[in-house]
Amino acid sequence: MIFMFDSDIADYFSEQGPLARALPGYRSRPAQVELAEAIGRAIRERGTLVAEAGTGIGKAWAYLVPAIVQGGKVLISTGTRTLQDQLYGRDLPRVRQALAAPVSVALLKGRGNYVCHYHLDRLQGDDRALKSRSEIAQLRKIQLFAGISKTGDRADLGDVPEDADIWQRVTSTRENCLGQDCPRIRDCFVVKARRQAQEADVVVVNHALFMADLVLREEGVTDLLPEADTVIFDEAHQLPDTATRFLGSSVSTHQLMDFGRVMEAAGLAYAREAASWGEISRRLETAARELRLACAPLERMPGRKATFEAMPEPEVFDAALAHLRDVLDAATRALLGVAEKHPDLMSAGRQGAQLSMRLARWAAPGRDGKTAPKPLESGWGTDANAPADEVSDEATTMAAGAACISADTSSPNPPTDVFGVAPQTPQGPMVRWVEQGLHHVRLHAAPLSVAQAFSRYRKPEQAWVLTSATLSVHGDFNHFTEQLGLEDARTARWESPFDYASQALLFVPQGMPEPQSPQFTERFVQTLMPLLQASPGGALVLCTTLRAVERVAQGLADAFEQAGYGWPLLRQGDATRRELLDRFAKLDHPVLVGSASFWEGIDLPGEILTLVAIDKLPFAPPDDPVIEARLRACRAQGGNPFAEYQLPEAALALKQGAGRLIRTEQDWGVLMVGDARLVEKPYGKRLWRGLPPFARTRSMDEALAFYARRAQPASA
Repeated sequence: MIFMFDSDIADYFSEQGPLARALPGYRSRPAQVELAEAIGRAIRERGTLVAEAGTGIGKAWAYLVPAIVQGGKVLISTGTRTLQDQLYGRDLPRVRQALAAPVSVALLKGRGNYVCHYHLDRLQGDDRALKSRSEIAQLRKIQLFAGISKTGDRADLGDVPEDADIWQRVTSTRENCLGQDCPRIRDCFVVKARRQAQEADVVVVNHALFMADLVLREEGVTDLLPEADTVIFDEAHQLPDTATRFLGSSVSTHQLMDFGRVMEAAGLAYAREAASWGEISRRLETAARELRLACAPLERMPGRKATFEAMPEPEVFDAALAHLRDVLDAATRALLGVAEKHPDLMSAGRQGAQLSMRLARWAAPGRDGKTAPKPLESGWGTDANAPADEVSDEATTMAAGAACISADTSSPNPPTDVFGVAPQTPQGPMVRWVEQGLHHVRLHAAPLSVAQAFSRYRKPEQAWVLTSATLSVHGDFNHFTEQLGLEDARTARWESPFDYASQALLFVPQGMPEPQSPQFTERFVQTLMPLLQASPGGALVLCTTLRAVERVAQGLADAFEQAGYGWPLLRQGDATRRELLDRFAKLDHPVLVGSASFWEGIDLPGEILTLVAIDKLPFAPPDDPVIEARLRACRAQGGNPFAEYQLPEAALALKQGAGRLIRTEQDWGVLMVGDARLVEKPYGKRLWRGLPPFARTRSMDEALAFYARRAQPASA
């Protein structure tokens, strides 16, 4: 439904407009108005707009107003559940009220966010499944919550930690959801949430759910999300990574053994005489252990991982994988034969089909370029693309679990190339690698490019708006748009209204060792100490690797002890991200050391945060199999992988990290980058020119003087 409003978009943002009348302290911002007008134009013309909006512009309201005024059915996708909840619970209600707009709004998350009545009931009846007294207490809280909640959204139950293990056992997955066969289908929170989303005018989702919907559509399975006239992606810079993750797949020996236990329990409970379930489960466990043993040579490989083509002792690995697939297929066929006896058997069969499909990506094409046999060829006989009236009820039920098995393996494929890239459908060339953990092995497959799959998801006559503070490299959007296949999109950027030159200082110290030097971390900590002493607020230390987090945190702990400072030191891994940030905001002069997840999505305004320190330039690790394959593919096509991929990726990541410092017009502080390549290498200019226009220095004395000048008014 499109609501016809008489005013131009700009009128809503004027000092006399509805936003100003409804929201105390509202100020009209020219950049916000221009951004809103550009979004409104994209919606009217059903075009694609890629819009970079600097911090402080107010991009949420800039897209919410035109979306409500003229967007029709609107889907808003965010990068994080935190922003999703903020939009739904704060921004949307305020804008909707200010405009007096008769629009309905719905919040939709992935099924793992909603309590499942069926799995909750099963857990209540299984005393052995509870691992501790704390889990017993948590279960009681979840039971009460499920009985009174209208949504079942676990985010609404703050008394049970978000990362508590029990959530995995009281929520459903795509594999173990019973669907229409569930005895609690009428009470299902997921069904209710999806029904509300279908009926609402504005639906707030997240990128993970959006990509899950894309994958299901690729597989020919029922859509998760409603059709929309307008799709808006906030935090759009995360889309390439999210798309890569969801268009790929992984399977671990842990998952296979868990499946064996689920299969055995369901078989013994509901089809005891149909098969030797214990023996089948033991065979699967043995085959999984044999695969893990076949991967033992990975201990000698960098990062304990290798691509398909680089696997040590490949014949041993291939034989173990082939045997595992045979055992898994046999187990799944046994479940298929009795699936109609009970929903748990059907659910286990669907889980086996999913695992078989994921292993198929590793088996075909093989090293000789031949396609492996179709998984479960003799027992399934289902074409996922066949009309509904041409397949049996049994096959229809299983299609959701096996829909892309035939898509992956039904036609011959050329051999893998030397980079471990295996041509696959429907997403195109895939990168395959295996990773060895302490007690498990995990097989991964990811698309070399997501551009084709992502771009074709956009429907004709549908408007797309992609916005973030970090989409361009010094005004150049090509790296971002090419990754998503959006080369024809209109691009535009609006600078932040903040006075960065007076609010912040970029400090790149002189005399730092090379980043790969053994002395680098020690010198980085030594250089950081005077800034910590001068800074009145907290400090966020951003590292490029988890190993660096440990080294820097330990170095700071030793330095604090030696100098007699009692500053609170927080490090990634000591608690959840949310807990660490909550503590940071309440403590006096805290220092938080973190890696990737702390480079973005952190908002600590005022003197809570007056120092951000980055150890090294955030170049992606060259041993990452996906990145390695993309770099080699770029080189094979005659390109320059450093200039065309690594440098733009580092520039965007650096901009994200730097963006943690200044969040409001009152914020101020120092950004220290310990990596001298930023100013001493020719390519460094491309990196620092992409940052906000901070004042710059290489002098420690000037950095300390900046703190002295800024701190005086505050203490006066």
